[in-house]
Amino acid sequence: MKTSVTLTEAAPILFDLVAVIVREQGTLSEIDGQTGDGDHGVNMGKGFRLAGEKLRARGEFSFPEGLETLGDTLLSDIGGSMGPLYGTFFTDMGEVLEGADSIDGPRFSAMMTAGLAAVQGLGEAKPGDKTLVDVLVPAQTAFDEAQASGKDFAASLEALKTASAAGLEATKDMIAKVGRASRLGERSRGTLDAGAASCNMILQAMADGLLARLAA
Repeated sequence: MKTSVTLTEAAPILFDLVAVIVREQGTLSEIDGQTGDGDHGVNMGKGFRLAGEKLRARGEFSFPEGLETLGDTLLSDIGGSMGPLYGTFFTDMGEVLEGADSIDGPRFSAMMTAGLAAVQGLGEAKPGDKTLVDVLVPAQTAFDEAQASGKDFAASLEALKTASAAGLEATKDMIAKVGRASRLGERSRGTLDAGAASCNMILQAMADGLLARLAA
């Protein structure tokens, strides 16, 4: 098992992210429709599809270049609150890799730290508010704890995957504190959060892509 993945090797993972969001956009809109206006999947699908088209047109690109393209596309081409949140999430993650030639455990931790800071800096959501932060925080915490305990990059990614999925499931029992769903109060309990759902899909796909390349 390798301990790092080159930025060139990691670049195709961007197409994995595009594929999962485009494929699951109906599910995301269905989740969103239970507490919001039901357009999360539509907007995300549009933005990720456009980003995929731009990446294919570029030909060769590195992982941080792909993250920048994805982030810029989401910032400029999708509506609602998720465009700025995810756009800044991806661009700030990519900036962490500036000057690097590979991704290892510490660099991935730095990417997650930057992505979370971007999301919380814009949206000011806290754990327990029923947002994508309820996936990002436990995912990053699990990854960092695995690294601190001496686990390798691959095992730390597996820990992240488990915590991300659990974080999404936990949103079902939360009351929304921010966004349109917050108007529902107690009635927002009992459903998953759409932003948390898309975030889990993204983290799972990114981790799976890295794991496949670490094992290659």
